Formats: sequence, C-alpha cells, structure tokens
Amino acid sequence: MNDTPSRPDGQFDDYRDYPPPPTRSSQTPPSPSQNPYAPQHTQQLPLQGPPPAPRGPASAAGHPSSRPPARGRKGFAAAVVAAALVVGAGGGLGGAALYDAMSGNDTASNSSSAPVTTSKVVSTPDQDAADGSVEQVAKTVLPSVVKLDVAGAQGVGSGSGIVLSSDGLILTNDHVASVAENGGTITASFSDGSHAKATIVGTDPLTDTALVKAEGVSGLTPITIGESGKVEVGQEVVAIGSPFGLDATVTSGIVSALNRPIDVSDQGQSAPTVYPAIQTDAAINPGNSGGPLVDMNGHLIGINASIKSAAAGGGEAGSIGLGFAIPIDEVLPVVDQMKAGETPTHARLGVSVQDAGAGAAAGAVVDGAKISQIGSGSAAGKAGLQDGDVITKVDDTMITGSDSLIATVRSYRPGDKVTITYERNGSEHTTQLTLDSDAGTSS
Repeated sequence: MNDTPSRPDGQFDDYRDYPPPPTRSSQTPPSPSQNPYAPQHTQQLPLQGPPPAPRGPASAAGHPSSRPPARGRKGFAAAVVAAALVVGAGGGLGGAALYDAMSGNDTASNSSSAPVTTSKVVSTPDQDAADGSVEQVAKTVLPSVVKLDVAGAQGVGSGSGIVLSSDGLILTNDHVASVAENGGTITASFSDGSHAKATIVGTDPLTDTALVKAEGVSGLTPITIGESGKVEVGQEVVAIGSPFGLDATVTSGIVSALNRPIDVSDQGQSAPTVYPAIQTDAAINPGNSGGPLVDMNGHLIGINASIKSAAAGGGEAGSIGLGFAIPIDEVLPVVDQMKAGETPTHARLGVSVQDAGAGAAAGAVVDGAKISQIGSGSAAGKAGLQDGDVITKVDDTMITGSDSLIATVRSYRPGDKVTITYERNGSEHTTQLTLDSDAGTSS
C-alpha cells in the first residue's frame, strides 16, 4: 500500500510544460493552444504613460478644464495669488540679472571659457575572484552544468543537468529525462560549446531524479557533492542552469527554509512525488530543472526542481522568489541504485493518510497526518498503529500534514529505525518501528 496524501492540485510547477525557445526556423511556429510546449517570448516593459492633466483653470497643455470657473471674491483671490507667484518669480529673475550686471559677474562669459572635460577610458584591473564569492562559485561550477534538449511523444523541451563523471554521467530531474522515453532523444550541450547525444540510464519518479549518459565524451568536469544536511537557513547559495533555454545562467540568493514538503505529483499518478525541499529565493525558472543548487564552496547541495508560481489560468510561470531543490543527501542512495542498473527503492510506513485538519472549521490550524488505512503486514501495523491515529512527529521532525509525513519518511532509507509520535482518542503515544521498503511494489 502506498503512503498516499490528500492535496489540492496545482500548488507547485515542475517545469514540464515550459521548454526553452526553439532554434530559429523559417516556418511559423504553432500557437500555444496548438502546442502545449510552445515557448514563451520575452516581453519588454511598457513605457510609462503620460501623467494626468493638472486641475485648475486650464491644463498644462492649455486645454480648458471641465471644472466651472470660480465665482466672486474667492475666484478673484485665487487669480491674485497666481499673479503674485508669476510676478514674484519674474522679479526674482530680474533681481538676479541686475545683481550680476552691477557686480560685473558675467556668468555666460565665464561658462564659455571653462575647460571642457570628457569621459576617460581606463583599463580595468584583472583581479582574481575572491574565495566564497558568487564569481568564484560560478567559475568553479559552470563547467559541471549542461543543458539538456529533450524530445519525444510528449513534446519537446529542455532542462539542465549536473555532470557526475568525466565520461558523461549526468544527473537531472525525472520530469526532464522522461520526455525522451519510448524512443525520444536527448542532446547534452556542454560549457565548451560541444554537444553529444545522451541516453537514459535510470529514472525515479518518486524523487523526481534521473540519470542520463552522454555518448562519446571524455574529460568532463564532475561537480563536487556536498552535504545538504549541514545547510542552514539564511546561508548564501547559487543556482545554475538554462532558464527558458538561456544556458549557463547564474543566479544567487539564500536558503529560505528547509524540509519544505513539496508535492508535484501528476493527477492519476500511482504514488506521490513528494520531497523535503530546500527552499531558496535564488531565481530559478522553467529550464532550471535538473540544474545544481550549490553552496558558496561550489559544492552540490540540491537539484533545482520546482517553483511556486503566481501564474493563474495556465499563464506563464516564472520566479517569484519561491524555488525548491531536492536535497542531495536524500537522493544519493537512489542515484547509486540507478547507476548500478537497479530499480530505486524508498522507505515507507505502509499507510494511507490524509491531513488531520481536513474538514476542520475555517481558520482552525490542526497539525498531523491522520491514518485512514493500515496496510496488511506493514511497518505501521506491526508497531501497533491503527486507523484514525494522527501522526504528529517522526523522530524530532514535526508532522504538519500528509505531505509532511511522506516527505519526512522519504528522507530515510528502508530498514531505518524511527520513533513515531501519534495521538489516539486525545492521548499522545510513541512507538518505534523499522521502515519498510517499496521494493517489489508498483511504486
């Protein structure tokens, strides 16, 4: 039985439908309604519109105002004040001119005799990038980032990838590589401008990761893998990839949050794609999928995978400072399994769950994941958990809902021992259990 959540659809975008601009062609491209993978064009900012006409007897352009003319002493007083302002200004100018003439200070003559200076052209010093700077990180990591152009029965698009070996093993997202399944094609473009065909080594929809292998390449620069478990909120990070097909794009920001449960499952998917994401405000956009999120040492800490978008009604998604990366620590065992040609496995409790707050009164905050069904022979069942129990904590991690529980369990490996805190009939209990594996199941 799958650990299955209940969730509203459309919360997060994972870039499936946002390919980069295609190569130029003399043919007219299909409209977005004909082709869901049609690229989005870059729009210029509009010019600022003219200011509204000022109120008063007449507009700045000399057009009469629609306001009726002032009557009586009030209107006369306004006219006198306006005349006084004009005369005062004129008097001031005249007074200044008279003073200059009497003092012999000829401003115009002095201005014409002043020396003229022009802009200088100088040589900018060639300085080495400082350690820990974005510039240094970019120089270190860019050779390890590739652009992946994919095509298949689902359409065409592109994403990013991370070089893991000098002979062309590349890590990316499942939703990037899977476009080329069943006879599709993948082309890897490297930092030196070269290209190579690539094939799929393995995919894992549940963690949204995949491996592809570029053919006939050597001497690539593998990325250095860091530890996502040591990442702290507020630390600086750099994202690199190919947003909207613009390869080798570098952006920077900070870690905004950790262990953010992100669900990017497709409707009808047998098991949810949920992971405990690293949230960042570094700008990532469609096409960054599969690219690296690195620390200021240039070490890989996450795989950029999804964004929260303000786009509505099928509009174009773009960065609003809410990007999410898959922590590298959680997926390294999966990567090793795919590299070895094995089917990836994942930890599981063997329950179906829903948000404990589902159906609560508006405005009420109810944390926890409520068990709706216990799998026969599952780890949860063996530990004594029952239908209706509300899981509130796994080890020291607070559980806020069904996605939170699944993402947390996915951060472990099959066979790990955990302590489950749960509520039953208003009382809190704890139990220890050994997590199951989904090996041999359909998910």
